[in-house]
Amino acid sequence: MSVIYGDSVCAFDMAETLLKQSRWGLSMMVKHNGLRGQSGFTLIEVLVVVALVGIVAAMAVPSTTSMMGGYRLKGDAQAVNNLVALAKMRAASQFSRARVFVDLNTNSFSLQTWDKTTNSWVTEGGVTQTSTGVRFGFGTLGAPPPNTQAAIGQSPVCKDNAGADIANTACVTFNSRGMPVDNSLPPGGGVVGNSGLYLTDGSAVYGTTVTTTPLIKSWWSPVGNAAWVRQ
Repeated sequence: MSVIYGDSVCAFDMAETLLKQSRWGLSMMVKHNGLRGQSGFTLIEVLVVVALVGIVAAMAVPSTTSMMGGYRLKGDAQAVNNLVALAKMRAASQFSRARVFVDLNTNSFSLQTWDKTTNSWVTEGGVTQTSTGVRFGFGTLGAPPPNTQAAIGQSPVCKDNAGADIANTACVTFNSRGMPVDNSLPPGGGVVGNSGLYLTDGSAVYGTTVTTTPLIKSWWSPVGNAAWVRQ
């Protein structure tokens, strides 16, 4: 039973022992009643097995649920990190601007490039929604990963095609040299190193940061205290 971990293994071992003991007791009863010629399982044995399987499953399901939640959070964090790296490459390859646009209201994110002909942002590849239970945020953490931001926070708000702020958004923007810049419309925008996007499921926090080097880093921390680990 390699899919069961921790306390569930102990429960399974205990269940197996109880089952053996119950079968031994029942076999003694059968022999005592002169029913040696009969084979198979009795109704009591079947019920005991069903009960024990239920106990083991009840102990294993919470651990499995927690594990799957961790996989969803990590998967979304990797998707955001990969999209930031793609935005950096796309900006350089198209000699334009590219950004990762995050909608904090809907917990969704997308890649956008600046169309120099129409002077507008164009979404590429559609919009991605975070998994169930995963949202953009960093819980109660009070400190950013080391040598990244001065203070922990999502990247600055995005701007629309007219240069106005879009409320409850966060953008990581790159110029044509692949450098992270502020969200001013082209040709404006100075190089910055305060970009960060954070995801949490309430038990842990993943972060993607971009420095002025520009170096894209992925981080993990428990939600209770800022103990950042480079991924």
